[in-house]
Amino acid sequence: MELGQTLQRVTDLKFVLYRRPLHPELFHIHQSRHLERFAYHADIWIMGLSHVVSVQSAGRCVTEVTADDIEVLPQNGMVTSFQFRGERDHLETFDDGMRYILSTQVERMSQNLFHASHRDLINYASTRGMLVRFDDWADNGAPVPFSFVDFEARDKELHVQAFHAFPADYTILKTQSIIEVGTKPLPRTRPHKRSTL
Repeated sequence: MELGQTLQRVTDLKFVLYRRPLHPELFHIHQSRHLERFAYHADIWIMGLSHVVSVQSAGRCVTEVTADDIEVLPQNGMVTSFQFRGERDHLETFDDGMRYILSTQVERMSQNLFHASHRDLINYASTRGMLVRFDDWADNGAPVPFSFVDFEARDKELHVQAFHAFPADYTILKTQSIIEVGTKPLPRTRPHKRSTL
């Protein structure tokens, strides 16, 4: 089964970082966005209450995944993975000049605070980014689960903020990542000797 077809639980979600692109057939993609910049191109996919962000530049690639069943994902190219719990920061600097910075938070709220945050995020998402509401997954009369991904594509870096709302748990998973493509190091060459002729 493709990831993102059924309602996930925040306690089951995991983070995975790859140094390779992933095939879209692994996922049930509800909404996608392709971005082109001079130094890189990027793809953002929303699959259920989870997402994928992939940035490719000059043959290099970094892919961030949030998913509930990472067993079906390939092991090849995996850099790290962990379960979402509380707050966490992560940094990866690669030899080829790319850098990945992540901050995550699983925020459990009171019912009133969750309802207010849910309303504010839905309103904000109506004017920017990518928003997918999962009305079929909502309990009768409860707020609708949703995924909202906002992004800023700069010249040499991509900033992404994602919010995944889990009304049954009064919880919002927030991730904020920066993928810097930097400059690919040039191969070292020996300096030419000057001719004395």
